[in-house]
Amino acid sequence: MNAREESPREDGEVGSTGEPEDNRPTPSPLKGESTSAGSVENPPSNSRPAPDPESLQQVPSGPAYSVFSKTTKRWVIAMAAFASFVSPMTANIYFPALNPIADDLGVSVNLINLTLTTYMVFQAISPTIVGDFGDMAGRRPAFVISFAIYIFANLGLALQNHYAALLVLRMLQSAGSSGTLSLCFAVVADVAVSAERGKYMGIVGAGINIGPALSPVLGGILAEYLGWRAIFWFCLIYAAVWLIPYILALPETCRKVVGNGSVPARGWNMTVVDYLRFRRRSDDADFPVSGPRRELRFPNPINALRVVFEKDLALLLFYNTMIYLVFILIAATVSTEFADIYHLTDLQIGLCYLPYGLGCCLAAVLQGYILDTNYRRIARSIGFTIDYKRGDDLRNFPIEKARIQPLYPILSVGVAGVICYGWVLQAETNLAGPLVLLFVVGLCVTGSFSILNTLIVDLYPEAPATAVAANNLVRCLFGAAGTAFIESMLGALGRGWTYTFWALVLVAFSPILWVLTVRGPRWREARRVRKLKVKEKEVAVNPTKTS
Repeated sequence: MNAREESPREDGEVGSTGEPEDNRPTPSPLKGESTSAGSVENPPSNSRPAPDPESLQQVPSGPAYSVFSKTTKRWVIAMAAFASFVSPMTANIYFPALNPIADDLGVSVNLINLTLTTYMVFQAISPTIVGDFGDMAGRRPAFVISFAIYIFANLGLALQNHYAALLVLRMLQSAGSSGTLSLCFAVVADVAVSAERGKYMGIVGAGINIGPALSPVLGGILAEYLGWRAIFWFCLIYAAVWLIPYILALPETCRKVVGNGSVPARGWNMTVVDYLRFRRRSDDADFPVSGPRRELRFPNPINALRVVFEKDLALLLFYNTMIYLVFILIAATVSTEFADIYHLTDLQIGLCYLPYGLGCCLAAVLQGYILDTNYRRIARSIGFTIDYKRGDDLRNFPIEKARIQPLYPILSVGVAGVICYGWVLQAETNLAGPLVLLFVVGLCVTGSFSILNTLIVDLYPEAPATAVAANNLVRCLFGAAGTAFIESMLGALGRGWTYTFWALVLVAFSPILWVLTVRGPRWREARRVRKLKVKEKEVAVNPTKTS
């Protein structure tokens, strides 16, 4: 069977590799050795030193993990990074315009704040639907539908003059933008093997982390000089400019639809360029019209909840949410605390987010290289052969250790930075002090959050968009609850003790990281075996359903 004849897996289950089973590598034993796929290489019986695992040659024995060229991968990841900017930008660019919108619509600021609450509710729910749809039907349909909803919602927001319309359209805006987050991380899992995934996850994470820092500044400038409606026009234009090249030429990457990229996309998964090219020679055998149609169903948000109840993922999602909570509580209180202490204007407060944003962006990029370097270091230490072409068998590789190990020093600095930030604000020192600490918090706390995001995708590669959606659901619900009482907590405990409390929460729950490192591989293997048995039963009941 040639590459174009291969069918993608219908359910995308994970085999022994930890990568989706459709493109699992099968390393051949080295001369004079007997090894199993992805197992630790035993040195030969003679006295010659063991070679560098990365330099070992394997006999081609399976399809490549991804057939996309390096240039295409970079383009796909770049587009995902720009898409990932949309959701956090949309949530935060709105903040500087709350008072002007309330004045123009003739309602109280409390009612305008209600649009923030409803936005966060849809921000939690939307990815569970869009993520499952993207894992089932493909990334392209999910992206196009989400951005189409987002564009029309922004058009309505820019033209509306009533509070009811604002409330409803903000919900639609959230539904369109928030679902794309899970898709962006899923695209990385589609095209990147575990050994290089950290770098690409960092690039996508940079888009997510820049949003909360730059969008308040951008929103303040637009609202001050062009009016608050310009905010929604800007969001519409940004999405439209992104969507045009995506529809025209960005290939489908979902492994359930196109496998490793060698299976031709069909229907709405095709790019416009591919459709026109194949249309001119529709009599060609490669024209993807006669292939089997995929059975579509209504997206099931319950799939995201199933992820939450996996032992290792439950602990991982909980601790990742605690880190995110510290991040969002600081971001949410910068404007009020700085206005109270330093009496800054709205534009000046917006500029104070820049050190925070710079730290977030730097963290997203650096953590990718740190993770990939540590992955190679651990592989070398245990004699594990890294296969950049076909992906690694993670059954015998401690991926939890590889991802969590760099987290300890980074998070320790972040915790210290949060504590210092609280007491610097308590002392009301020079503005330079909290700005420097905002950079440290952005670099280390957000860096820790991004590292665990990568591990979430590693542990659930058969449905990465669904896993990220589960992560988003948990963190948004906790974030909404946290932001609801943080001002009261600041008033009751003071700035110093409030931020110290949240820093110590991270310390108190840090043993979760040790548990994941020690017991995570066992839980991961048990999940793989369980899913394999379920699949075997399904095939036994319905033999026509092939794996």
